[in-house]
Amino acid sequence: MDPVIQSVFLSEARPPAGHYSPAIVHNGLIYVSGQLPIDPISGARELGSIEAQTERVLFNLDEIVKASGGSRSSVLQVTVYTSDISLWDRINGVYANFFGNHRPARAVVPTPPLHYGFLIEIAAIAAVI
Repeated sequence: MDPVIQSVFLSEARPPAGHYSPAIVHNGLIYVSGQLPIDPISGARELGSIEAQTERVLFNLDEIVKASGGSRSSVLQVTVYTSDISLWDRINGVYANFFGNHRPARAVVPTPPLHYGFLIEIAAIAAVI
């Protein structure tokens, strides 16, 4: 018997522009696609400060994890992509405030420029609770 694989989309959000699911749930795990600083409902792009972009990305991550049956505290692993590693301290400050005492495993990956000139993208794996 094949295990169930469930695609998760936010009901009020615009559909993804590409061929992917915002999240996949399988075997009690939530695999969250890379989140960019785009409002999922309006499509507005957050091109402001790295703090504002990081807050938007983490908000998007939080919403898709909740819609998938998880919570902020069930996030197991996070991959942070940034096109400017010199901003890391500022990203980390927003990230630490968002997660509080919860400390998921994490990788930080410096990248070439990201789509639309964004400075950050975050992908994650979380547990269904």
